[in-house]
Amino acid sequence: MTQAIQKTLRDSAAMRWTALLLLALAMFCSYIFMDILSPIKDLMQETRQWDSTSFGRMQGAEVFLNVWVFFLIFAGIILDKMGVRFTAVLSAAVMLIGACIKWYAISESFMGSGLEAWFNSHLNWGPLFGLEWLDILPFAEGMPASAKLAACGFMIFGCGCEMAGITVSRGIVKWFKGREMALAMGSEMALARLGVTTCMIFSPFFARLGGSVSVSRSVAFGVVLMCIALIMTIVYFFMDKKLDAQTGEAEEKDDPFKISDLGKILTDSGFWIVALLCVLYYSAIFPFQKYAVNMLQCNLTLEEPANGSFWASPAVTLIQYGITLVVAATGFASNFMKQKVWKFALLGVSVIALITYCYMGYMRQSAEAIFAVFPLLAVLITPILGSYLDHHGKAASMLVLGSLLLIGCHLTFAFILPMFNDSTLGGVIVAYATILVLGASFSLVPASLWPSVPKLVEPKIIGSAYALIFWIQNIGLWLFPMLIGQVLDNTNPGVTDPTKFDYTWPLVMLAGLGVAALILGLVLKVVDKKKGLGLELPNIKE
Repeated sequence: MTQAIQKTLRDSAAMRWTALLLLALAMFCSYIFMDILSPIKDLMQETRQWDSTSFGRMQGAEVFLNVWVFFLIFAGIILDKMGVRFTAVLSAAVMLIGACIKWYAISESFMGSGLEAWFNSHLNWGPLFGLEWLDILPFAEGMPASAKLAACGFMIFGCGCEMAGITVSRGIVKWFKGREMALAMGSEMALARLGVTTCMIFSPFFARLGGSVSVSRSVAFGVVLMCIALIMTIVYFFMDKKLDAQTGEAEEKDDPFKISDLGKILTDSGFWIVALLCVLYYSAIFPFQKYAVNMLQCNLTLEEPANGSFWASPAVTLIQYGITLVVAATGFASNFMKQKVWKFALLGVSVIALITYCYMGYMRQSAEAIFAVFPLLAVLITPILGSYLDHHGKAASMLVLGSLLLIGCHLTFAFILPMFNDSTLGGVIVAYATILVLGASFSLVPASLWPSVPKLVEPKIIGSAYALIFWIQNIGLWLFPMLIGQVLDNTNPGVTDPTKFDYTWPLVMLAGLGVAALILGLVLKVVDKKKGLGLELPNIKE
């Protein structure tokens, strides 16, 4: 009897890692679609007349419903009531619907249609209460109809994406509880972050495929991936259902978000510091991703390779992407090798592959290929940081260090990178170094931030605390893409060439977020020492 009970899908390493792969691939596809227009911002201005303000409004619309209609809270309730497998399929279906709407908005079919005329004459909202400094709504007068409809689709996509994020975490807990859970979560995040690299490489590739520019091809590529994501979640649905049939267990549920928990959470100073750190840090990273390629185009002197050369061929894109997979796979695997020979051998392969990738990016003279290295160092060092925190602690100190790196990177982009505008090689080297350090910071802060929350609140309200932090984080992810676009247009009056913008003030604004995060990090260290929260202590007690 006991032997029969043990032989479930969850007891098979192959089956539980297959379940993880299905969920991780769905998130990988969603990460690609999330930034599908980011590397072709210049083409959106040239072909669809999206200025930076319109582009920013559309990008910020992704989390608008999560923030103002509280869909993030509803997603948690749906997950709690309906379980992992139903919510996983629902989230993928919602993302696909939003992706299709966004694709139609970008497509040639929308141009000249009656729907375009309707959007031109409607949703021409002004600032809240008539105050210019509250011009923060996703629609505005003068905004192209395609951007308005794309924003509507992106809002729907964002609801599904946020739902998918919390569902995948629950699914990993269900399949890996008592097993390799930390490794599973790290692997899922690593694969999801590779979606950023994939997007940066392939979105421009499809937009320019065949020598003609069509931005709708890039979004269509993303829609196909969202179809794949839906298929992955449907397969997971049946695997998960079979697991429950084998174990006879009901789906595990967390405590739902409760209004009564708010009092305990909101009166905790440590919680507020961590929540504000979260929104400040993520607001300086994710919105920046949406403009980073265009920022590089404006600050680097890049010349397209000659037509017919290897560096201008479609093949080089595929080869370079293959190299990114080698960098990620060998670098990530090196963290789990017990024998030093294998560990350093894999690490060496990863470093050599990374250098090769950077060389190819330089030879291609491609801003999107240059920024695509952003998540690669994060994939490499995330397990190292997690292990260090588990065994040695220093979470608050890591938050401070991460904020310092963040400030340094944005100020480097703002003031040092433009100094190399006349030097192609020098500019690319500075860009690569800064992007890789920013990627390291991207690992440093989340690795220390999220494990700190359980030390600040009571165990029974951890779920509510995370839900509230996610909601606060979404406020920044809604607001700052719009602010960057508005600052960019206001500080570049009369500039029509999308590769000639001066990004100094948007980058200074993002560096200011890092300064605020640094101050809060130092305050957190003081609070930790005063109250004995244990943030500097290791997670694993010997």
